[in-house]
Amino acid sequence: MSCVISLTNKSESVASLCSADPDLATAINKIGELTYAPYVDSFHFLVDTIVGQMLSNKVADVISSRLALKCDGHISVDMLSKLSLMDFQSIGISKNKAKSIIGLADFIRQKPEYFGVLQYMSDGDVVKSLTSLYGIGTWTAKMYLIFVLNRQDVLPFEDGAFLQAYRWLYRTSNLSPAAIIERCNCWHPYASISSRYLYRILDMGYTKYPSVYDLDKELVFQR
Repeated sequence: MSCVISLTNKSESVASLCSADPDLATAINKIGELTYAPYVDSFHFLVDTIVGQMLSNKVADVISSRLALKCDGHISVDMLSKLSLMDFQSIGISKNKAKSIIGLADFIRQKPEYFGVLQYMSDGDVVKSLTSLYGIGTWTAKMYLIFVLNRQDVLPFEDGAFLQAYRWLYRTSNLSPAAIIERCNCWHPYASISSRYLYRILDMGYTKYPSVYDLDKELVFQR
C-alpha cells in the first residue's frame, strides 16, 4: 500500500518554490495542502498511461475501464497475455497501442525484476530504459518518474495538462521546451512538486479565471 504524502507551506520543497517563484507561490497559497500517493502497481500504471496517450482523461478512463472488464477487473501480465490484438481493438485501443501493451507484458514476464531495478536508476537512465520499449516515449517515462517513483525534479513539458496550466499561470503563449526550461529553472530541485501544483490548478478549475491574481475576486464567469 502506498503512503500518502502531504505538502504544506511548511514543507521544505514548497517553501523553496514559494521563495523562488511569486506566481507559483500565489497559486500554492490558494490551493493549500496538497496530498498524493505514488502508484504502487508499476505495470498497471504503464498500461493505463499507454492507453491514455493522446486522449482526453475522460476518454482514456472509459477505455481503461473497458480493458479492466476484459481482464476480469485485474490488469496484470497474465491477464493481458490472454488478449489478442482484436480484443484490444474491440474496446477502442489502437493497433499500435495494443502492440505496445502486449510487448510490455511479454517483456515483464521475461524480466519480472525490471520495475524493482528501475527504482535504483537515475532519472535519465529510467527514461532511457523505458523508451527503449516499443510504444513508450519520453512523456510516458516522465509520468512514471513523477507518479510511480516520486522523483522530485522532473519537468514534464511534453504533457498537455501541464502546458495548459503553465500557459495560464505565466500568461504566455511561448510553450517551447527551451522557454519552459529557462522559466522553470528556479523550480530546481523540485520541478515535480511544482508540476503537481500545476495539475491541481486544472483540477480546481482555476484556469476559468483571467489570472492567478484574480482567484480571490468575486467575479462571475460564463462557462
